[in-house]
Amino acid sequence: MTVRILLVEDQAIVRNGLKMIIEQDEEFQIVSEASNGIEALEILEKVHIDLILMDIRMPKMNGIEATKKIKLRFPRIKILILTTFDDDEYAYQTLKDGAMGFILKSSEPEKLLASIRSVLEGGLVIQEDVAAKLMPKLLQQQPFISQSDYQHQALSERELEIVKLVGEGKTNKEIASLLFLSVGTVKNHITHILQELELRDRTQIAIYAIKNGIV
Repeated sequence: MTVRILLVEDQAIVRNGLKMIIEQDEEFQIVSEASNGIEALEILEKVHIDLILMDIRMPKMNGIEATKKIKLRFPRIKILILTTFDDDEYAYQTLKDGAMGFILKSSEPEKLLASIRSVLEGGLVIQEDVAAKLMPKLLQQQPFISQSDYQHQALSERELEIVKLVGEGKTNKEIASLLFLSVGTVKNHITHILQELELRDRTQIAIYAIKNGIV
């Protein structure tokens, strides 16, 4: 089945280059393009999209605001942020709002394609070059991670293992293989983990794991 991708980037030359790279893989199709968040929202009202590649710095509506609005209105759509070294000061906000990770615009084509696949499978992608600068900022954001002892103790040993692996960026398929479980069982565990920890999504589980020393 073809994965339908929306490319949101204000520079046409960058969009064209990314499109050429992505459509080398027959599984991926750029079905629409937008130059800012407003255009992206308009497209999503009309076109079925599986994944969005989202730039940060754009006119009219930037990637931070667009990610927040899109995840509220279209929570099933996965978002992978396109970033530069200079964006990390504020790009981390998108993780809090539901993005599934970051990839540098300067990445090798193979890295970009692998990151898209990982996000589609439920993985959290944070490019190594950015992670060292990004994680301290994420861990300083106290309010959005629930950390009560009661909630932590409510998880089973198996669920804590899954929290650890999510924190390491593993996909459901990878977790299932490592723990000798079915993918469906892993999904059920993650649903329960979200409920017990009062977290919104997989990204928050990953940050919870890092912040609480589980990873």
